[in-house]
Amino acid sequence: MSKTTEQVRKTLARRYRAEKRFRAMGMASVLFGLMAVVVLFTDIIGKGHSAFVETYIQLEIRWDQDELYIDDPTDPDELAYADYDALIKNALRERFPSVEGRLEKRNLYKLVSSGAGYTLRDRLAENPQLLGTTETLWLLADDDVDRYLKLGQEAQESARLPEQARAWVDELVQEGSTDTRWNASFFTHGDSREPEQAGVWGAVAGSFFTMLVTLALAFPIGVAAAIYLEEFAPKNRFTDFIEVNINNLAAVPSIIFGLLGLAIFINLFGMPRSVPVVGGLVLTLMTLPTIIISARASIKSVPPSIREAALGLGASRMQVVMHHVLPLALPGMLTGAIIGMAQALGETAPLLMIGMVAFIVDIPGGPLSPATVLPVQIYLWADSPEASFVSMTSAAIMVLLGFLIMMNTLAVVLRKRLERRW
Repeated sequence: MSKTTEQVRKTLARRYRAEKRFRAMGMASVLFGLMAVVVLFTDIIGKGHSAFVETYIQLEIRWDQDELYIDDPTDPDELAYADYDALIKNALRERFPSVEGRLEKRNLYKLVSSGAGYTLRDRLAENPQLLGTTETLWLLADDDVDRYLKLGQEAQESARLPEQARAWVDELVQEGSTDTRWNASFFTHGDSREPEQAGVWGAVAGSFFTMLVTLALAFPIGVAAAIYLEEFAPKNRFTDFIEVNINNLAAVPSIIFGLLGLAIFINLFGMPRSVPVVGGLVLTLMTLPTIIISARASIKSVPPSIREAALGLGASRMQVVMHHVLPLALPGMLTGAIIGMAQALGETAPLLMIGMVAFIVDIPGGPLSPATVLPVQIYLWADSPEASFVSMTSAAIMVLLGFLIMMNTLAVVLRKRLERRW
């Protein structure tokens, strides 16, 4: 065996060992990343699953016309502005007759949500014949009661509920006068200062209108820019300068686009704050570089023979692009657009700069209505002092992650079904 052969054999063994170490390090990195994702999702789901159910308390409601201060039961205005909270307070006092003193009564009244009166109002508006009768109803409990019942026994001591109120709640539980139900209002209501009345539907509607404006502007402009730069623009210093700047804009922090939107759209053009149109314009600026880059890559993937064959048959440059290149590159363009939209859906910083951090209770009715979006709603709830908003924040994160997963899944499915391999 020659000296050279022996040296190669030793080097080969060393390289094999280095390759094994590199593969082990790569596998360890993948496992660490998966473990981090599992820990994150476990923490979010563990904190947020309780927000999808809410607690109700059973009370005997006496529909007393005098307590409601209703003179004419047929007058809808009187029914709308009657004192329904008085009925709830009477029911609580009758349920716990031993309660005396102003402070004790105040704590007693806090067992039921402040929004329960609206439930009674809607019920009486639908059934005016209830006046003068007594009815057993399930009313939404206050968030402190809800959290107290959701916590384990070891953690119940940390609940904000007073000691006497805990005894009342325990008594209601023993008698079967409490119930846990699906929290439908979480998906149908807008924001609220009370956690038990808050929901994500207003933020979801705001995100929808914002994404609608973003898609309507970013996709056609981005595709048109990509087609021009790839098919028609002359190769000179000016187009090189444009291409370099597009690539640089894709790496600019998103808050910079928020500052640009604040300076241009709001301060210069005087557009209203906290509306999906302005949010969509800002996210359009942020998403355009991503869409242009992905669209250009899709156009480049179309074989030159397609263009040459069309030109050879007498087609113009515009016909080649519109009839042949664009249809073949469209699947890749759609994939890039969906990924860019998913990125825009999760953005918070640029929308904070244009005022979409406002407290919006009403459900937006269009792109010009005041609105917020899901990431900003999560930010608002995370900053709220009420402990019950912790679970609401995690639940909203789960909803946002659900939308992001669906959008990325759609991008993968479109790519698999529509892409062509040359």
